[in-house]
Amino acid sequence: MKLYLIRHGRQNSRLCNVNVPLSEAGKRQAELAGERLRGYGAEGIYASDLLRAEETAEIIRRFLPVPLNIRPGIREISFGELEGLTDEEIDRRFGAFKKEFEKMEKDLPYPGGECAKDVIRRALPVFQEIFDSGLSRAVMVTHGGVIRCMTAYYLGMDPARWRTLGKTLENCSITELEYREKTGTVTVERFNDYAHLEAFPELLRKNW
Repeated sequence: MKLYLIRHGRQNSRLCNVNVPLSEAGKRQAELAGERLRGYGAEGIYASDLLRAEETAEIIRRFLPVPLNIRPGIREISFGELEGLTDEEIDRRFGAFKKEFEKMEKDLPYPGGECAKDVIRRALPVFQEIFDSGLSRAVMVTHGGVIRCMTAYYLGMDPARWRTLGKTLENCSITELEYREKTGTVTVERFNDYAHLEAFPELLRKNW
């Protein structure tokens, strides 16, 4: 079966991992993703319980009128004490942690939060639920941390290296996994595909 991982649309805040709605740009990103996914034949949509993911999924459902299933297990990695802070505040208060974290030598948890292995541990049952669902194609609306951590897992990478996957993971980009039931294996067919957004430079995260 094929599973299309969609990073949620741009949210209405630049603070770290706050639970807020989509911005107008985020809604447009979700519409463009929905238009592209319409021809993929997906039979179900799964989404994180965070507002930005649920809202993205509901917009996509306008183009794919299939059941929506909410799963807390695929919510964003917990940034712990960093949540709600600006980039400048994070640099000032957690500069030493960031320096060590960015070496990617150890699977370090965010202060008071999660590491990659924590995300994999809670997200893996949701992925397997979908693979075992009997659907031939499904969409999952989730978060950058989950997409990177789970892609790293299926590629057999060291969890500490999850942030090497895409310096910029675009909002509403598509990452495609294929599950082979006979062997129980997962292949990564594409990663961070945002062709449906390229005609709109203002919607691309890399242009912020």
